[in-house]
Amino acid sequence: MDTIGDFLTIIRNASSVGNEKCVCPSSKLRLEIAQILKSVGYIRNFVEAQNERGFKEISISLKYVKGQPAIQGIKRVSKPGCRLYYAYTEIPRVLGGLGISILTTSKGLIKDADARRQKIGGELICQVW
Repeated sequence: MDTIGDFLTIIRNASSVGNEKCVCPSSKLRLEIAQILKSVGYIRNFVEAQNERGFKEISISLKYVKGQPAIQGIKRVSKPGCRLYYAYTEIPRVLGGLGISILTTSKGLIKDADARRQKIGGELICQVW
């Protein structure tokens, strides 16, 4: 089961149909991905709360610009069956630098530009544009 892929699919589907919010189960990795998406400006905000059954959930407020979703595309790159690792010099650019890649490294989850700046490679989790 690919929980990160499910998380990205929930965001992709909610964004494509024009929903203001989407809700998904919480985890540390999902919270870090949401934090990066918020810092870059792809989502408005996110909140972690408990549902009526006591499980933690992340509620994400999606961002729209002139009626168009800020997230035009979001793609899972490294999958559980095929992990992809890159050195900092080999990290692929998304749309010539217009999008971002999220990597998991020895320093935690970071954006591709930060990985290049800090000269750290890692596993390429996803790409957002």
